[in-house]
Amino acid sequence: MTAPQDPFRTPGEGSPSGGYPAQPGDPTPGYGDSSGGAPYGSAQPGPQPYGEPPPGGGGGFGAPPPRTGGRNGLGVAALILGLLALLTSITVVGGILLGLLAIVLGIVGRGRAKRGEANNGGMALAGIILGLLGLLIAGALIAVGVSVFNSDTGKKLQDCIESAAGNQAAINQCRAELEDDLTR
Repeated sequence: MTAPQDPFRTPGEGSPSGGYPAQPGDPTPGYGDSSGGAPYGSAQPGPQPYGEPPPGGGGGFGAPPPRTGGRNGLGVAALILGLLALLTSITVVGGILLGLLAIVLGIVGRGRAKRGEANNGGMALAGIILGLLGLLIAGALIAVGVSVFNSDTGKKLQDCIESAAGNQAAINQCRAELEDDLTR
């Protein structure tokens, strides 16, 4: 019976005679001989058995080690809450509450991504941006609403609705007066 041959072995590698294939009894490189390899399990780099990662945990061929992303929940939650904050920014509470939550979760998720504990830093950043946009839109709507209700036209509308006392025809008249005031 002959010894198994390595299909990736170059001619002359490990053979004292320099010929290919190696003869039974030839030393196998990488297992304690002087041909430059290191014994299996040693800390020195050298040929590794099939399926074994190179020492140092690298991905091979100079690639960085594979990242494990087991804690991506905060980045995903930040993105979802940011989208909801943007969509519900017209309802002031939705834009402010969801926007703040998206920003906080996005910052924490981004920190995890920078430390290498998660691999979705882009999602966390998108959640921060969308949450900030929802928060700004809700804030702008509050500012516009307050300024309208504190203006002379807003005060006139409030007085008109109070004097209508639930009469739908009087409320419609107040609305028509408001439209006239705004179009002038």
